[in-house]
Amino acid sequence: MGDVVTAGWVSTNEAAGITGYPAAYIRQLIYKGRIEAHKVGRDWLVDLAGLLTYKADMDRLGTDRYNPWRDDLAASGRGRTE
Repeated sequence: MGDVVTAGWVSTNEAAGITGYPAAYIRQLIYKGRIEAHKVGRDWLVDLAGLLTYKADMDRLGTDRYNPWRDDLAASGRGRTE
């Protein structure tokens, strides 16, 4: 990352190490807008607080995170409604 001071922001590789998710999955979350990130040069910096919130939500949901009928998905227009 060079000399960039990034309080509260981590690289995708650092985010992968913190969460245990593969770096490719972190990039998918960025592209889908599920976590906040900014591109600096050719690298992505991920908002650490948002990433940890996302991980906590997924851990809390457990296997229900795969349920397309979840109320939170329907409310955001991403889940099934019928």
